[in-house]
Amino acid sequence: MVILLYLTVQEVTAQAADNQTYTQPFQNETTTLSGKSVVSNMYFTKMSYWNLKKANFNFNYQISQLASSQMSDITVSVNGVKFDSFRPKNESDLQTEKISIPLNLIQGSNKLQISGQILDQDSKSKNYQLSETPANWLTIGNGSNVNFEYQINEADNTLSSFYNHFSGKDTIAYQKSKIATSDNPTSDELTASMIALSGESRMISTDSDQIPVVKMNQLQDKSGDYSIVISTYNNLPSRFKSQIKASDLNNQAVLKTYYTDGKHYLLVTARDGKLLEKAARFVANEELMKETTESTKQISLNTDTDTSILQDNGTHFLTTSPDRVEGAGHRENSYFVQIPSDQTNADGSRIDLHFKYSKNLDFTRSLVTIYLNNTVIGSKKLSDVKADGDDLSIALPKNVHLNNNFSVRVAFDLEMKDQDASDNSDTPWAEVEPESKMIVKSERSNDLLFSNYPTLFIDNETYDHLAVVTPKHLNNDDFKTLTNIFNLIGLSSKNNTGSIQFYKQIPNKSVLRNNNVIVIGTPKNNPMIKSLNPNLYFKYSNKFDRIVSNEKLSIEKNYGKNIGTAQLLRSPYNDKRGMLVVTGVTSKDIYLASTQINFQNNVQEYTGDAIVVDMNNTHRGYRFKKDKAIDKSLATKQNFTKNSQLLVYLGLAIVIIIMIGVAVFLTIRKQAHLNGGSKDGQQK
Repeated sequence: MVILLYLTVQEVTAQAADNQTYTQPFQNETTTLSGKSVVSNMYFTKMSYWNLKKANFNFNYQISQLASSQMSDITVSVNGVKFDSFRPKNESDLQTEKISIPLNLIQGSNKLQISGQILDQDSKSKNYQLSETPANWLTIGNGSNVNFEYQINEADNTLSSFYNHFSGKDTIAYQKSKIATSDNPTSDELTASMIALSGESRMISTDSDQIPVVKMNQLQDKSGDYSIVISTYNNLPSRFKSQIKASDLNNQAVLKTYYTDGKHYLLVTARDGKLLEKAARFVANEELMKETTESTKQISLNTDTDTSILQDNGTHFLTTSPDRVEGAGHRENSYFVQIPSDQTNADGSRIDLHFKYSKNLDFTRSLVTIYLNNTVIGSKKLSDVKADGDDLSIALPKNVHLNNNFSVRVAFDLEMKDQDASDNSDTPWAEVEPESKMIVKSERSNDLLFSNYPTLFIDNETYDHLAVVTPKHLNNDDFKTLTNIFNLIGLSSKNNTGSIQFYKQIPNKSVLRNNNVIVIGTPKNNPMIKSLNPNLYFKYSNKFDRIVSNEKLSIEKNYGKNIGTAQLLRSPYNDKRGMLVVTGVTSKDIYLASTQINFQNNVQEYTGDAIVVDMNNTHRGYRFKKDKAIDKSLATKQNFTKNSQLLVYLGLAIVIIIMIGVAVFLTIRKQAHLNGGSKDGQQK
């Protein structure tokens, strides 16, 4: 079985003064593998700028209490090369094995495989049970990790080198990456900063790390820090302005690296907002940043900055090369499938599996089974005549729910004719071919609820016409709120081509009518909050000094002065658009509310349209709107499409009933006519 995992970060005390340490835990759910032979794949990454000194795999596991410690064994390999085997201890509790990984086996992206046999012992006969039973199991506990010890190769003066360090997992984890803008940023500077943040957020694979956007005066300038400074030229501090010639900014923006006293900066500047936004879109493009080997880059309005778009036609190949399993009994491979975050599954999806297998099987008992996550969706017996090329196509059950991330498991039961035969050169095998794919028929979700946030603001994998209204003057808490909101929006958008614009006053009606709107602030610092009060689920008092009770929550007078809310409304300016309002009496309350919508694992706790957070970080979710559809006409169309087959059957049933009715009527009429004729004959 293959487990595809995301990585999180944990700091470990350095063992040597000159060395850094970094730990990548495999952030998987605790997983049990069954069968006498088990296989599990994990993945880890080494940064390109590490001079690696040591790497240890810390393996947390538990085995069946019936397993024999003398006969059971586990082998570890990296990138296909086996390097360590051990026997599990005769313990029933969670165990940890620390294994040193040979450095010569480690590449940039690495596959670590756990394989072995878990054999049970019959306590009466003292014989080892070689057949598979539910008692043959290995549980891999969450918290298994790879710990690195390394030295950092400092960045050179190129944009690509700066970007690699800035977006490095350890740099972000240790909070050494920042985006800084003016102390009192203009709307254009805010727009550019959040575009850059969104692009960088796409590179973060954890549910706990983010890159903060801060004011220029919050730059701590610590040695080893990597900071992107985004500002119009007039607002640049003199120490940064002196690094760029004013003549270089004629009709173009400039990106330039700047290094001083161990501190690393990327200066992003222009004379006007349009060019600054264009430069930010370049920064938000991973490919362009990694390809730029100069220290200075000029950006004009004609520069191509759009991220490349992989056209998603719903086809997801399971593997790029033949994926082989070997050995008798139950064998599994698992494949990670990801559909766009703004899409949900619709009817018509299917899995097309192409595979081969050996011919020395007992074909009366050998089969292949496909699972969607942990649900069986279909099986097929293996056949001698199709061993060199078999296939299986299975339609997903109608209305099955698919998350944006899910796994397809392919399980082979390779049974031998001689059950007592041990593994040898005739060991059976099976192979999943690269043509294997999952075809997902998807449609955009139409729910105006936090269960669909932030994807309700995403279209074609980029931000969908966003207008963001903020206070005129932002404090440090406001910056933290914006960081939280656009960290998750960035994680959910793969492209940098969407429309987004910040406003520090209420936009005109045309803007409000044609955009999804995000409003941040208090009634005192953002007048739009006051104008929206009649539309809010959690409203302010007449004096706008507290949030008052409603049908969902009784709010004590003083308690209402210290709570923050995040509310998803139907836009009062366009009932087919959504509006997010993050508000509270103070900026601190607003920040606390934003902590519930900064990572997917936080926002997924809420299925309604309103969140309340108090000063003790007690948070609750509520639902107010009865009709959750953003676009009611689209909802009607989708319901019609989903029920179209039912309508066809219903139509056929009506036709059949009518035909039966007509036939009965004609039969009765004919019978009546015959009866009438016979009576006439008798009378005559």
